Amino acid sequence: MEKENFRQLIHASGIFIVFVNIFLSPLIAILTCITIVLIVEAIFRIDENRKVFFFSFILRKCKRENDERGFVYFFIGIILTLYLFKFNIAIANAAILIFLLGDSASTIFGKRFGKTRLPFNERKTVVGTSAFFIVALIGALTQLPLTPALVGALCGAITEAYSPIDDNIPIPVIAGIAMSLVVYLI
Repeated sequence: MEKENFRQLIHASGIFIVFVNIFLSPLIAILTCITIVLIVEAIFRIDENRKVFFFSFILRKCKRENDERGFVYFFIGIILTLYLFKFNIAIANAAILIFLLGDSASTIFGKRFGKTRLPFNERKTVVGTSAFFIVALIGALTQLPLTPALVGALCGAITEAYSPIDDNIPIPVIAGIAMSLVVYLI
């Protein structure tokens, strides 16, 4: 469990992208993400043959056995979100916060306290999905009013619970679409 908590802390640390997006521009945030992916991929390759000071420790501490390149999907989700919602930085940032904070909370609380499984998905728990929703809502409220934040957090939680593919890509995109519909159509 300690390894997963450390991994989720690394996952949530992606919040710095929101700050880049606030103070600079979506393009700079996208380029930052691409640069990070390239650097981490280079470190992965070097690490196969020799230890890389500091980074080898982090890789071994937070890498799942069956998830060699999950970080790529993580950044693809963020990059797509930044690109698709660059017309409204608040929506882009809220979607990223829903993804980062909600996904981390669902894993930490679901694994630690979750007993009751979700219907139609035995791998997820009611506690984990509830934690996703609550923490994602709090994060989204830092960027948007209650109604779009509520809809985004709910759509993000449902996506995390039932996505048939790696949830790192669809969570922020679906949350962003849902919030955009609320902001621009309601």
